[in-house]
Amino acid sequence: MIVAIDGPAGSGKSTVARGLAERLGFRYLDTGAMYRALTLLALEDGAELDDEAALAALARDNPVRFEGDRVWVRGQDVTEAIRSPAVDRVVSTAARHPQVRAIMRDRQRELADTGDAVVEGRDIGTVVCPDAEVKVYLVADPTERARRRRSDQPEIGAEALATDLRLRDERDAVQMQPAGDAETIDTTDLTVEAVLDRIERLVQARARA
Repeated sequence: MIVAIDGPAGSGKSTVARGLAERLGFRYLDTGAMYRALTLLALEDGAELDDEAALAALARDNPVRFEGDRVWVRGQDVTEAIRSPAVDRVVSTAARHPQVRAIMRDRQRELADTGDAVVEGRDIGTVVCPDAEVKVYLVADPTERARRRRSDQPEIGAEALATDLRLRDERDAVQMQPAGDAETIDTTDLTVEAVLDRIERLVQARARA
């Protein structure tokens, strides 16, 4: 079974997807980490983020792999490095190119098709895994999303983070569309456990069906 969890930054995707995978004994696949890893490589190599062909070649030649929660690319564990503010600011630029997305999509499907998985991203239910048995789209109030991001990146000011979130939402708008059959969950006032309980019930219902 594939559980697709989509939503904007700060909606709780990573925390929920990771927790759900642990509850269910499924693999956890963070597709956003793949675009972050590519962005990190581009920054390290001095590649232009607007150069679609160069970024596509980087993605094709350096497939991202996962070991549990750890993210590996080009023989290096980049789990922490891909969460830096430098990557955060420009990952949407690197991820917008059609050639890059096509390469990443093939890799994501390859990883998702190897067994039960919770797959997190922005277009999992609509593009990457449209046949996923359970689809969830998480949302949250912008103020709450900014607060959550501040707790993850305390070195960045509140105003700067709010601006970054708004700009990312604008850049990601095309990808951030819930699937027609997705369950939308507003996480603003919910605990992580409450969100997990709700999604687990969806999974159990689908398994019974």
